[in-house]
Amino acid sequence: MIDGPRLPPSSGGKAKSLVVFLHGYGADGNDLIGLGREWSRMLPDTAFVSPHAPAPCEQSALGRQWFGLTSRDPHDLARGVESARPALDGFLDAELQRHGLDESAVALVGFSQGTMMALHVGPQRKKTLAGIVGYSGLLADPASLALPSISKPPVLLVHGDGDNVVPVGSLLVAAQALGAAGLPVEWHVSRGIAHSIAPDGLSIGGEFLKRVLPE
Repeated sequence: MIDGPRLPPSSGGKAKSLVVFLHGYGADGNDLIGLGREWSRMLPDTAFVSPHAPAPCEQSALGRQWFGLTSRDPHDLARGVESARPALDGFLDAELQRHGLDESAVALVGFSQGTMMALHVGPQRKKTLAGIVGYSGLLADPASLALPSISKPPVLLVHGDGDNVVPVGSLLVAAQALGAAGLPVEWHVSRGIAHSIAPDGLSIGGEFLKRVLPE
């Protein structure tokens, strides 16, 4: 079972909601958990967890990966996110039980490859998540949105217009496909930002989570 660093609610009480961070290729759960410290001020009753991806990274001795990225072929990306889905689904099921919550109180926040996972796994949960935030990523398997069983959580996509790892055009492609499938989609482009999360994107993400998560 995958796991990673956690932050309890800053209120000191029982968690009323949960944010699950999904890190990018070659990083690990420690890479994003700091976002929880920033957002905890506006989300005092929210717990945060940032699991390490299930496999050692093929190109980084100290990092992790959700799936191998030897190819950017769309079919390979689709197979990759699907291969990693059981590990993430199992983790989410365990976290729901741990906190006594259901999907309506849970949001996924991904970066890069983590966004691929969030956009693939989130809509395929049996119950609808509170929301999904995707930074600097892409929709790896658009065909999965045609499944009759998909749920339709609200989605926020944020991308830097200077991203030379995942081009900013990926945001528009994902937004169009998600919207066509009936998911409410918002998006924001951070000006002059490469493959990272800018202060404006961090603020917009926090405000989105405050809006979609239970009070």
